[in-house]
This record gives sequence, structure tokens and C-alpha cells, in this order.
Amino acid sequence: MPDLTKPTGELTLRTLAMPADANPAGDIFGGWVMSQMDLASGIRAAERARCRVVTAAVKEMAFELPVKIGDTLSIYTEITRVGRTSITLTVEAWAQRSRYEILEKVTAGTFIMVAMDEHGKPTPIAQG
Repeated sequence: MPDLTKPTGELTLRTLAMPADANPAGDIFGGWVMSQMDLASGIRAAERARCRVVTAAVKEMAFELPVKIGDTLSIYTEITRVGRTSITLTVEAWAQRSRYEILEKVTAGTFIMVAMDEHGKPTPIAQG
């Protein structure tokens, strides 16, 4: 059974939530959090595929807690499947609260990335 108090996967991206990324109440926009998750997915999938990758789909994502201005957002990725041209990743976003020693999972999702060749066509991923 997974430990719900600790991130799953490899730390792939860390960034600071800034005022420009927030609404007037100080909550960070969900789209900004999702874009950080997408960046991390692209980094991890491109390392595995050894070529350019694009986002094909995002599935099963729900925001559990808000991210606030000043929080450090850490994105953890785990490759769960490598297909012929695609890589499926489980991606978790965790917030280190700025004034507290608290690490909380704010959201998670499944990202599917597709490997692309130099002509923008799906390309096979080397297995192994």
C-alpha cells in the first residue's frame, strides 16, 4: 500500500509559487500547477525516449488542496508504462508550505507523452 504522506516517484521539478501565478485570494491557479506537472512529464519522458516528446493526454486529475503564494511546488514523476511510441507517467504535485515544515500532496494525475521524430511524427521508443 502506498505511503500517502510521502511523494511517489522521482523529484523532477521544483519551483516557487509567485504572486503573478495567483488569484486575488492568494491561491495559485490550477492551470499553473498543471503546466508545471506537464513540464516535469516532458522532462522525464524525453530523458527516457531520448527524443522530443509531446503531451497526448492528461487523465484522472483532481485538485485536493490549494497552493499558496510562497509555497515551493515539487513535482514527482514515475514512468508506469512505455509503449511503442508513448510513455505513461504518474505525476504528483506536493507543496512545501512557506512558513511551516509541512509537505502536502495537492494533486496527482496521469500524463501520456508521445515521442516525436524530427518531422513531427510519432516515433518508436527504444525498449529497455
